[in-house]
Amino acid sequence: MSKSVKEQIEELRRALERHNYNYYVLDRPTISDFDFDQRLKRLQQLERAHPEFATTDSPSVRVGGTVTKNFPSLKHRYRMYSLDNSYSKEELANWEQRIRKRIDSPLAFTCELKYDGVSISLTYKKGRLKRAVTRGDGISGDVVTANVRTIRSVPLKLSGDYPEYFAVRGEIVLPIAAFNEMNESRVESGEPPYMNPRNTASGSLKLQDSTVVAQRPLACLAYGVVGADLPFSTHREALQKARSWGFKVPDTDILTDSLEGVFQFIDKWDRKRLQLPYEVDGVVVKVNDFSQREALGFTSKAPRWAMAYKFRAERIQTALVGVSYQVGRTGAVTPVAHLQPVLLAGTTVKRASLHNEGIISKLDLRLGDAVWVEKGGEIIPKIAGVCLDLRPKDSRPIAYPEHCPACGIELLCLPGEAIRYCPNQTGCPPQIKGRIAHFASRRAMDIEGIGAETVALLYESDLVRTPADLYDLTREAILPLVRMAAKSSDNLIAGIKKSKSKPFEKVLYALGIRFVGETVAHQLASHFKGLDALQRASFDELIAVYEIGERIAQSLIDFFGKAENQDQIRRLKAAGLQFEMRAEPSKKRDVLQGKTHLFTGRLAQLTRDEAKEMVVANGGKNLSAVSGKLDVLVVGAQPGSKLAQAQEVGTVEILTEAEFLSRIGSS
Repeated sequence: MSKSVKEQIEELRRALERHNYNYYVLDRPTISDFDFDQRLKRLQQLERAHPEFATTDSPSVRVGGTVTKNFPSLKHRYRMYSLDNSYSKEELANWEQRIRKRIDSPLAFTCELKYDGVSISLTYKKGRLKRAVTRGDGISGDVVTANVRTIRSVPLKLSGDYPEYFAVRGEIVLPIAAFNEMNESRVESGEPPYMNPRNTASGSLKLQDSTVVAQRPLACLAYGVVGADLPFSTHREALQKARSWGFKVPDTDILTDSLEGVFQFIDKWDRKRLQLPYEVDGVVVKVNDFSQREALGFTSKAPRWAMAYKFRAERIQTALVGVSYQVGRTGAVTPVAHLQPVLLAGTTVKRASLHNEGIISKLDLRLGDAVWVEKGGEIIPKIAGVCLDLRPKDSRPIAYPEHCPACGIELLCLPGEAIRYCPNQTGCPPQIKGRIAHFASRRAMDIEGIGAETVALLYESDLVRTPADLYDLTREAILPLVRMAAKSSDNLIAGIKKSKSKPFEKVLYALGIRFVGETVAHQLASHFKGLDALQRASFDELIAVYEIGERIAQSLIDFFGKAENQDQIRRLKAAGLQFEMRAEPSKKRDVLQGKTHLFTGRLAQLTRDEAKEMVVANGGKNLSAVSGKLDVLVVGAQPGSKLAQAQEVGTVEILTEAEFLSRIGSS
């Protein structure tokens, strides 16, 4: 009896999935490329003829075909924190000592290679890839699911005992050999070569045509699993589980209980890293036990339980041919070194940041010097030293300018700072344009159509001098400008109008107050709820806010004390921008006032984050571990050791999830 079309399709899919896993994950191919391609073509023919059997996890989607015009931004369910970096073993030892002061139980560390690629978050629901999101700023990223589906080492459908809902964190990388082959082909075709594997991988994820992405030999190396109530208690177990589910997890990681073991791993791969198929720029050291991680927690930017050790950057010698000075939006004047072009770590370097006057003095830099250039953190070129034996005899020290290179005003050097500032905030063109560009930037007001070039055009046309001027623009005023066709003008006006709905914390960040970044703006907005209350706050009231120090407090007072800033705020309010926190859906209650809570086991109706938010919303507090300070333990299915620990304490009230919800009056 002949097989049905559906049976043929399912059989081909299973075979192709198995061969794909063997080739791209295990690196052990079991059939020839020709045989694989013939089976894939047969599957595509059947699926085209019978679209009723099409699925999003078929091996046929690996060849692409989806065209994505825009990549929407999406908030990560579990934040993607960055890592703190160390550049010496001494810094790593200090980190380990800080951890041991907080954790009194035995410690174990995992060591993994830090691959130089693009971080990605892969969300799976019921064993199937649901979405792929770039890291972005760690809080939100861009959805690139269609392109990531073409990457052969990303499993579309899992096997084994996977959780119902979780995310895998990984690094999208491009093999060095494949990158070199791509460049050889481009050169032969008369096209400019790509600069380096990392940038090429990053750019590939944002290509509109997934068919082009499918032609690039990208790989995804998994390095972590996140989610609620995961079926393991250590990072090493998580990696082993990820392998069993079908992910490509590098096999170079180790587990060690000593700093000496960490150093041995670092020394080994510092010697052998050039033999690896992918680019690496360091080692990541992590606390292995998840309960210890929970106790250590996070700073505002990074986990306390992990540290990246960066390998010494590649350096090369070239000549310093000049120094220019850039004026930023805050008035800071930054020197920039101009170099004889040189190839460094896969990119041609022509400029390097000198940061401030102190760096120039410390290095005793002089024009014509032969200098050592390296990539700080493997990314930003910097001058690391001077070859004094090659210095010209008639060289002279570089004289830092005393007046602003843009407007001519005398520069100021603030106490305790190595940077000079131009005080001419209202008349210095780079400052003005920089503030407007910052205000309109994606992380601030996100005004579509306004980038640095458009800001410069509006400024030179005398249409905009402050961010508030943007809201006075009309279609008739901008239509005559160069590159401003009817559609561009309409989009610009629409983008400005749309920005009026941005929440207060975005507006506060957009104002460009010195030292007030996104995290600080969010803290201030959450605490004061509105700009009026923030402006009335005293110095002592400001520094009482979590993470707000004396420097930030003084900067806020100085900003709000200037008449021109007050005038701009008045105009932005009149334009309809949000200067108050939006009303929350429900009022905060005090049902759990003063009670500390902890959750264990698998919750049926809530995620762990939702449960914690409910505690805070009802006046309670959350703890990360069982202690004598714990009042209530909420127990879900398959509770862990926390239940026994709470029972030993004896004073902890133990509730089921239903009892907890009943207490706060929630269905």
